[in-house]
Amino acid sequence: MNMESVLRMNPGHEPNSYARNSTHQRNVMFKAMPIVKERVRALYRKALFPNHFAVAGLGCASGSNSLLAISWIIEAISGLCSQTGRSLPEVLVFLKDLPGNDFNSVFSSLPSFYENLKEKNRVESNCYVSAMPGSFYGRLFPSRSLHFVHSSYSVHWLSQVPELPEQNKGSIYMASTSPSSVFQAYMKQFQKDLTNLLSSRAEEIIPGGEMVLILIGRSIPDPTSEDCCLLLWWLSRSLVEMADGGLVEAADIDSFNLPVYMPYKQEVTDVVEGEGSFTINRLETFEVNWDPFYHEDEDDENCTFDKFKSGQNVADCIRSVTEPILRSHFGDGLVMENVFKRGM
Repeated sequence: MNMESVLRMNPGHEPNSYARNSTHQRNVMFKAMPIVKERVRALYRKALFPNHFAVAGLGCASGSNSLLAISWIIEAISGLCSQTGRSLPEVLVFLKDLPGNDFNSVFSSLPSFYENLKEKNRVESNCYVSAMPGSFYGRLFPSRSLHFVHSSYSVHWLSQVPELPEQNKGSIYMASTSPSSVFQAYMKQFQKDLTNLLSSRAEEIIPGGEMVLILIGRSIPDPTSEDCCLLLWWLSRSLVEMADGGLVEAADIDSFNLPVYMPYKQEVTDVVEGEGSFTINRLETFEVNWDPFYHEDEDDENCTFDKFKSGQNVADCIRSVTEPILRSHFGDGLVMENVFKRGM
């Protein structure tokens, strides 16, 4: 399966689109916002660029999240310019995703994005946005052309399904029932992909530049831990139930594996240090509830927690990122309502 042709989020603004179901990802971005602004300020203080600042957003997807980090980056630079009396530099933005991404919806939001920048920063923001289709596991930009690279919720997607020496029967991802060789194959593919990402960006980022990567991980070394496998295990169970009812072929489940890996933090550190092009300034982990509308005060005695609605919120989020690749394998006859109302 060619990942570049099938791996994408649900396009448009329909009820099941990524744009309408990416509040969870937005919450993650807000958690990481202080780090993004901190690293941009640190970079700007180095005065490595005279008149322009080039930013790449890896895995931009579509919807309101696509330009969110870019607005924060410009706000951070604008704030420092105000403090130092410097003029706001021209900001060159390259939004990267695979060719099948819904870039049109991103471009249609640019007029309002530019207007918001002008209102927030009280200056005419010289910001120029373009798209760069392609895989970030290879070269995308000219040498020494980027100052800052940002990616949120993308690097855990692999460039391809790992080559499994044994069949991962009855599961579409790593599970407690998977052979140990499946775990090794997934980790090996992640190591290869992250190494390629780092070496490619090392050629493209100027000396002294910065990169912030935000991705899904797991809290413990055990790759079968529920914090990274549970939701995809339920998705597998849903498909197996449908196979038991004759709605899909069991063989199609056994031959399908999702190209995603959620690493433990030490695995990330090992790859970065082994590749050698970058130094880790900060490596932090934090928890975010999969239900984007859940609040920590839900245990308030006056609050009623709707488990069904919460489950539906999570299912809608997972559907928006997996539906295209599921359809590419199982065919358009796969009824998504059956898949996501069973397992979630």
